[in-house]
Amino acid sequence: MTESSFIHRFEPASRAGTTPLLLLHGTGGDENDLLGLGRMISPGSALLSPRGRVLEHGMPRFFRRLAEGVFDEEDVQRRALELGAFVDEARERYGIAAPVAVGFSNGANIAAALLLLKPDVLAGAVLLRAMVPLSDPPRAALTGKPILLLSGQDDPIVPASNSARLAALLSEAGANVSHKVLPAGHQLTQADVALASDWIGNVAAEAA
Repeated sequence: MTESSFIHRFEPASRAGTTPLLLLHGTGGDENDLLGLGRMISPGSALLSPRGRVLEHGMPRFFRRLAEGVFDEEDVQRRALELGAFVDEARERYGIAAPVAVGFSNGANIAAALLLLKPDVLAGAVLLRAMVPLSDPPRAALTGKPILLLSGQDDPIVPASNSARLAALLSEAGANVSHKVLPAGHQLTQADVALASDWIGNVAAEAA
C-alpha cells in the first residue's frame, strides 16, 4: 500500500510545541471537512486529513455499514489497519509525531477502532459522537493514553448506553478517558469546540 492511497490534505505546523492532529470526517465529508475545526481547537498544529475510501450512495466513509448503527465489522478492522498504515507512512513523509485523532461520527468510530487495533499509531483521541466500533474488540494496551469522548444527550444515532460502553471499554484498556455528555444531538456545537480546545491544550502542555 502506498501513502498516496488516501486522498488527503496536510498542513504543516506553524507553531512549535503543538500536537499534530489526524482529522477524520463523518459520513459524506471529505479531506477538507474538519480543517477549520482543527485550526480552531489547536491553532498552529500540523493537520493530516484523509478522505474515507468507502462510498455509501456516493458519500465518503471510513468503513462499510449494514444499516445505521450496524457496522460491517470485518470491514471496520481492515479499514482501521489501512488507516494506521497511512498514518505511519504520512508521519515519515511529513516528519510529524504520533497524532491525536479528532474524529466526528463515522470518523470517530474508525478512530476508536484504530485505538483498539493499533494503539501505538495515535497519541490520543477526541471522539465526537462515537459508538463502540467492534462487538468483540481485542485486548488493547492504552495505558495512560488521553481520550476525550463527547456525546450528545439527545443524539438520535448514538444511544447513551453505547457511548457509555465505549468509555468503559477504553478505560478498561488503561486509557485516561474524559467522557462528557452535552445538551446536544448528533451535530457539533460550540461546547464541543471549547471542550476539545481546552483538552488538547492540556495534552500538549503535559507532553511538553
